[in-house]
Amino acid sequence: MVSLGRTKTKPTPMSKRIKIALAVLLGLVVWFVVATVANLLLRAALTGYAEVERAMQFTLPMLLWRLVVGAVSSLAAGLACASVVRDLPAAARVLAIALVLLFIPVHYSLWAQFPFWYHAVFLLSLAPLVIVGAWLERRRVGGARRAA
Repeated sequence: MVSLGRTKTKPTPMSKRIKIALAVLLGLVVWFVVATVANLLLRAALTGYAEVERAMQFTLPMLLWRLVVGAVSSLAAGLACASVVRDLPAAARVLAIALVLLFIPVHYSLWAQFPFWYHAVFLLSLAPLVIVGAWLERRRVGGARRAA
């Protein structure tokens, strides 16, 4: 007997790894695109920001806005990652770890230019915000499925 219907096949471990890798790559790209666009907006919106940016001599409000940019970028990255692989929450965890590992050396090289609390807030919030962004995407999709 020949079946004309589609049969669901279970994804192979390799295809899961490829999906996770692509989702993580997308999350990284989204993080940097959002951060770049938001930084350009900071330059335009905050008086004096562009002038002090090269020397990294930011005022307290500027530092706080930079943390907001990092937070929004992390949420967007998690959301983008989960939009590709909603059924693989491990992807968001891999993205979170990758971002932390990527930013530790950056913040180490900038250690003297920013107060300790700034580094701590940025690095400690990075992974949880990526996870929250992914969770929001899965929740959004789950809610849309229930409503349909």
